[in-house]
Amino acid sequence: MSAAVSPTAATAPQITLRRCLGLDSVVTGANGLVYLALSGPVSDLLGVDRGLLLVLGAALVVYALDVAWIARKPVPPAGLVALVVDVNVAWAVASVVVLVAGVLDPTTAGYVWIPLQAAVVLGFAVVQYGLLRGVRAASGR
Repeated sequence: MSAAVSPTAATAPQITLRRCLGLDSVVTGANGLVYLALSGPVSDLLGVDRGLLLVLGAALVVYALDVAWIARKPVPPAGLVALVVDVNVAWAVASVVVLVAGVLDPTTAGYVWIPLQAAVVLGFAVVQYGLLRGVRAASGR
């Protein structure tokens, strides 16, 4: 006798996607909290305006909470996951553009940190996009 499986039950690709979103949320939230709690020292270290770090920190914490909410869904909505991917790509691109355009005047540590965090965020986007495609393929969409 086999047990019936709900059509909304999470599949392995969905579980992996949820875990990736959860990790994204934790990393993003931690980054935001550091920017908020240590904006002065981080500003000195990176050469980025303290006020900008406070705004970015608050935005990152809110975004992390949104991503966590999506990750907690048994079946993350594809449209919201695609939005997370888009926002992550936009963040990564904007980070590099800000450096290249000379909008900021960071320290050496800032020149290392800004592209490094952009690469991490872009990495999340690439993995999330691949997992989303896998979920869609598994569901026949």
